[in-house]
Amino acid sequence: QVHLVESGGGLKQAGDSLRLSCTASGGEFRLYSMGWFRQAPGKERELIAAISRGGGSTKYYPDSMKGRLTIDRDDSEKTLYLQMSSLNPDDTAIYYCAADFSYGSVVSGADITYWGQGTQVTVSS
Repeated sequence: QVHLVESGGGLKQAGDSLRLSCTASGGEFRLYSMGWFRQAPGKERELIAAISRGGGSTKYYPDSMKGRLTIDRDDSEKTLYLQMSSLNPDDTAIYYCAADFSYGSVVSGADITYWGQGTQVTVSS
């Protein structure tokens, strides 16, 4: 059983940068591929970044997110990070981290084993 806790959300201004963290406990963090998802009000949850297990040699960003996001992980600290720049009000959402043995599952967003509880990010104009 892996327990994921996100942190770093809050109220931001348009143009700000943001760094989210997701700390894991209860499992072998390095064995899991990880992802960041978000769900905006009235919209479906969407993947915004994914990273492979064991050091994170493979990363994925949807085209809509390329250039603004950086996903990274520190396996020794059991922590996943998301750096976001040039925030705008459309980035307002609940941000979730997710873990699964399968990198493909993380990228597809299907059948993911573990989810965090989410952290709210609100961007004002």
